[in-house]
Amino acid sequence: MRHIGFVTLVGAIALAGCMKDGDAEVARAMADVNVIDETNLNDVMLTIGDPNEAVAYFQRASSSQPDRIDLLQGLGKSLIRAGRYSEAVRVWTIVSNHPEATNDDYLALADALVRTGEWDKAEGILDTIPPTYETFARYRLEAMVADSNEDWDRADSFYETAIGLTMSPAGVYNNWGFSKLTRGDYRGAEQMFSDALRNDSSLFTAKNNLVMARGSQRNYDLPVVPMTQTERAQLLHTLALTAVKQGDVTIARGLLQEAIDTHPQHFEAAVRSLRALENNVTN
Repeated sequence: MRHIGFVTLVGAIALAGCMKDGDAEVARAMADVNVIDETNLNDVMLTIGDPNEAVAYFQRASSSQPDRIDLLQGLGKSLIRAGRYSEAVRVWTIVSNHPEATNDDYLALADALVRTGEWDKAEGILDTIPPTYETFARYRLEAMVADSNEDWDRADSFYETAIGLTMSPAGVYNNWGFSKLTRGDYRGAEQMFSDALRNDSSLFTAKNNLVMARGSQRNYDLPVVPMTQTERAQLLHTLALTAVKQGDVTIARGLLQEAIDTHPQHFEAAVRSLRALENNVTN
């Protein structure tokens, strides 16, 4: 009996030891699961429908763990999505000074600065990034900064390079087209906007810009591109305003009336434009 009791005692001690080891394993496993869950949650929050919810989440998370660069990056990205660009500049400035900051973080800061119109600061940040770091984001920003400096040759070179580094060039073509529109190169702008729509026929900004480029050449026919009835009305409105700038008032009046008739609902903006045009002509 004593022998049996001794064995039982030893077994109990061994079992207790196993339980302690098991508890440690469980704790480690739970920690791993928590990390995975947090990573998944961070990814979800970066794509959540309401970017302000993501901002609130990352603000709470980064406040409790201020040294975590990934949480600060999530906050910066969410602020950009929410259109809170000045706040994003502050956050990306903190990120760029973090010991784990990368060239992508400097690019994110430059992007935020561009969105707030701080072109010189953005250019300064871009100049700190090694020229060997060649990415789509870098060349897209370089092109926009060159545009702001009216350095058209450099802008064209950067836009062309950026297009070669992405599988989704529609946005770059649209920006390049707007650059040419600003320079008064309406034919070149028209080509760029058409290229943008060939890559993404849903890009309404490019449709609107294409109409402006054509109208600036006194071409008042809508381009043959996919459009909804509402989009057609909006494009007619844009075309009418372009005609007004060209001094083609009679054409503008007809386009405004067509926009009003085309829109599936009451088109207040076009109604106001037509009323203002008629008042000015009368006066």
